[in-house]
Amino acid sequence: MTTAVLPETGSDIPPPDQAGIAEPSSIGEVSQWRLMARRFRASRLAAASVIVLLILYLCAVFATFLAPNPYDQQDSDQKYAAPSALTWDGGPAICSKTQYLDKARFEYKYRTDCDNGVPIRVFGRGFEYKLFGVIPTDRHLLTVAAPHKLLLWGADSQGRDVFARAMQGARVSLTIGLIGVAVGTFLGATIGTVSGFFGGAIDNILQRFIELLLSLPTLPLWLALAAILPQDMSVTNRYLLITLILSLVGWAGLARQVRGKVLGYSSSEYVAAARAAGSGNARIVFTHLLPNATSHIVVTAMLAVPATIIAETSLSFLGVGMLPPAVSWGVLLSDAQSVSTVQQYPWLLIPAGLVVLAVICFQLIGDGLRDAVDPYS
Repeated sequence: MTTAVLPETGSDIPPPDQAGIAEPSSIGEVSQWRLMARRFRASRLAAASVIVLLILYLCAVFATFLAPNPYDQQDSDQKYAAPSALTWDGGPAICSKTQYLDKARFEYKYRTDCDNGVPIRVFGRGFEYKLFGVIPTDRHLLTVAAPHKLLLWGADSQGRDVFARAMQGARVSLTIGLIGVAVGTFLGATIGTVSGFFGGAIDNILQRFIELLLSLPTLPLWLALAAILPQDMSVTNRYLLITLILSLVGWAGLARQVRGKVLGYSSSEYVAAARAAGSGNARIVFTHLLPNATSHIVVTAMLAVPATIIAETSLSFLGVGMLPPAVSWGVLLSDAQSVSTVQQYPWLLIPAGLVVLAVICFQLIGDGLRDAVDPYS
């Protein structure tokens, strides 16, 4: 039998950390949320979409500062005026514009004179407004001297600035999606958790009700609910009710998904240990079940925002959503329902580009979040 010879104990033996035993690594100390953030930043499209959306929301916040003209100001001299032509006259300027009537076609047309440009002033004075609804000011990003008008995206049938109305409409179209999804997410997460955790008769009743909602056609249901709203309702009340209508059906799908997650978590060992330790149902739900389903809820909510934006735009386009004097992207697109109008005045479709841009950005962010929360990515 061979006997192993142990080395004698001596002062020349290095300590454990110098004898090849590595110090504990800090890699395992990275939290799940930090790992998700790293994966999300690795997606360049998703990160770029966050920047684009941030710009859109900043435009909505500073809409009156960015707009050179009031969004609701009508001007018969600018009816269907094309975007202002740019020129250089010792600095950036616009060509002056004169309206005339084409007697052959009985249409108003415009003559431009670029020889005598109208200088564009940066941070110039214009119409008065209240920044953030509190600070009175008359400064705007770009202005021109009266009686000329700077029309970045042209004018509509009543001579109103399309750019100013698009920035103002972003406040409704971009926020109604977030608020509607927030309400729907709260309902879906709460009802789905209750259904999956308690089971039994409560689960059966809630699931049958959810199946009933999912069986209804979404757009006709929205149209019917929006059509019964009074036409003389205030803009604020209509905004709130349209938000509730859009969130009535959206929560059902999320509730079923959360229910499936909670059913899987309810049989986990840590839930059984929490029950053995004397934790109540509320503590188990809010401490163990919902946090584990948070990543899935966030991804589903982010993917639901563009659908809500499209729904509001569709309802307003059809004349049963937000109505004038309210301004939203759907209201602006209602002016472009005629093919002949679009052919003659294509700038009326610019708000549609904003809808497409916002929807694509939200979808890319949702895809990035979905990949970030995937443990196998």
